Amino acid sequence: MTTHYVDIIVVPDPETTPEQLLGALYERVHRSLPAAGSVLGVSFPGHALSPRTLGRTLRLHGAADTLDKLMQTPWLGGVRDHVRIGAVAVAPADAPHRLVQRQQFKTSAARIRRRRMRRKGETEQQAATAVPTSMERTPNLPFVRLRSHSTRQTFCLFIAVGPPLSAPVIGQFNAYGLGPNASVPWF
Repeated sequence: MTTHYVDIIVVPDPETTPEQLLGALYERVHRSLPAAGSVLGVSFPGHALSPRTLGRTLRLHGAADTLDKLMQTPWLGGVRDHVRIGAVAVAPADAPHRLVQRQQFKTSAARIRRRRMRRKGETEQQAATAVPTSMERTPNLPFVRLRSHSTRQTFCLFIAVGPPLSAPVIGQFNAYGLGPNASVPWF
């Protein structure tokens, strides 16, 4: 149950943007969450669609003992000098809950066509007919830029926040601390 939280606020410096620091922080969160199990969630209190931003605060949600245990490990590494860490605190009991999820977009028709050609053995013309340019979607959600540990390629992790829920959704979070079947208090 996500009864407690800890805020980690990015403090930019003249050489690094807040977005770069938030990405570095979130990569460390992503690497640390599997050790804690699927019981810690994340949210971004500064999440906004206009202007599109995640803000400067990453909030970890979970049980007090799990958060305390995580915060006592050296998981922050090289970003510790660029963040302010709050104390583990009790989440407001009356705070509405929301689902914080990853949203994936099919943004490149050319990439989808190449993949289709490999999978189905189609020609370029057949793939172009099957995958029109009009299917591309322009993402309108805030994102954090991450680097894949397996492929070393960078990618954008788009974050969608659902509407307030009438009751908390108890479930498990994924390795990014997100989940379609587990909610976090939103305050």
